[in-house]
Amino acid sequence: MSKNLTKREEDYSKWYNELVVKADLAENSGVRGCMVIKPYGYAIWEKMQAELDRMFKETGHSNAYFPLFVPKSMFEAEEKNAEGFAKECAVVTHYRLKNDESRPGKLMVDPNAKLEEELIVRPTSEAIIWSTYKSWVQSYRDLPLLINQWANVVRWEMRTRLFLRTAEFLWQEGHTAHATKAEAIEESEKMMHVYADFAENFMAIPVIKGLKTESERFAGAEETYCIEALMQDGKALQAGTSHFLGQNFAEAFDVKFSNQEGKLEHVWGTSWGVSTRLMGALVMTHSDDNGLVLPPNLAPIQVVIVPIFRTDEEFAAISAVANDLAAQFKKLRITVKYDNRTTQKPGFKFAEWELKGVPVRIAIGPKDLENGTFEVARRDTLSKEIKPKEGIVDYISGLLEQIQTDLFNKALDFRNTHITEVNSFEEFKDVLENKTGFISAHWDGTPETEEKIKDLTKATIRCIPLDRVEEEGTCIFSGGKSAGRVLFAKAY
Repeated sequence: MSKNLTKREEDYSKWYNELVVKADLAENSGVRGCMVIKPYGYAIWEKMQAELDRMFKETGHSNAYFPLFVPKSMFEAEEKNAEGFAKECAVVTHYRLKNDESRPGKLMVDPNAKLEEELIVRPTSEAIIWSTYKSWVQSYRDLPLLINQWANVVRWEMRTRLFLRTAEFLWQEGHTAHATKAEAIEESEKMMHVYADFAENFMAIPVIKGLKTESERFAGAEETYCIEALMQDGKALQAGTSHFLGQNFAEAFDVKFSNQEGKLEHVWGTSWGVSTRLMGALVMTHSDDNGLVLPPNLAPIQVVIVPIFRTDEEFAAISAVANDLAAQFKKLRITVKYDNRTTQKPGFKFAEWELKGVPVRIAIGPKDLENGTFEVARRDTLSKEIKPKEGIVDYISGLLEQIQTDLFNKALDFRNTHITEVNSFEEFKDVLENKTGFISAHWDGTPETEEKIKDLTKATIRCIPLDRVEEEGTCIFSGGKSAGRVLFAKAY
């Protein structure tokens, strides 16, 4: 099987696009800016979804589902949110087509089927959900209300890229209501930590936790918490956000509760979400010029067994051993595939599973049967070794854990060596163009300086790190006073 992937160093963007398609993750659809997620890609998303869903439920959240369409007047109720998403909204104006009599076989919008009120195809669900919460919340006994939904949303992006930015994408969005400000802030922080836990322990992606600047916050939020990751090309990727909404949406939709003293108060809200953009992060963090590299915790197939044979007798003998081995893996809940196709040669299979990022490959040939050994190959390092049959299952189980750890540490080392402190704008520009990565620099705290730096360099403030040292300094651009360093980077 010929991969023919563009080298990362030659054209990172082209390498990414080719890899997503050739590894059978996704492809462009017949709808501009939308994608088809193929079975192998969706299997990875399902594993992400399952782990996140478990984590949400362990923290007390329940799943629900809300409508795809939002009446325009309802969407406009929270002004900042409506303004923030206005340019990305898809709008339904009519509810029926009819035959175009001038063009047989063609359809046209029926002008008599115009909606009384236009419907927004949800770019996010705060409006429809908070309008529903009004009837769900009456008393302090109804709080906290901890709801999540798995859904699709539409944001009419003009420049799209598979998984990273599409007109329609899959995600989860949590929406919670609380009796106090402190509880809502605690919830926002908790969900940021849940996302960080998932990114690091399942995706093997180290992240930086922080706060967004005012200009980068979610529209309608008082504070946005985020996790930021660094891709292999030195660009940042926002991997998840959690928003403290204050009482903005509660006031917009009049969501009140009677407190323990019998007084009516507006509730305090949060929202938080991650999307199929995580698929892009997974590809870009670990993969190489040979294809995908998947962390075992999210790989749909953790171990693939490939037989090497010439005769039907050899194939039968190898299959007996391979099927027994596969059964042992399954008992340990290790996902395994015995690739017993007779239509493809071993070399083709090796290349295919390497391209698809299966963490461990076991090859079994006639000599292995004679010697009581297996050839074990790691996808992440492309190393091979001969291991005895005895104890092989326990060995592979430990190897999968080792690969998960090694992938995280490799990404962490890359991230840590690509955080650079600078003290002047000239240094800033030099690092941005020649080294890339996160740039730790002093900023005067004004949106004007933030915007000027963005206009001149295309770099944005990714976050104000939660663990930053509070120190007085001088802004690299304006020379004004700074309370501490923030992280800049070019980003997806």
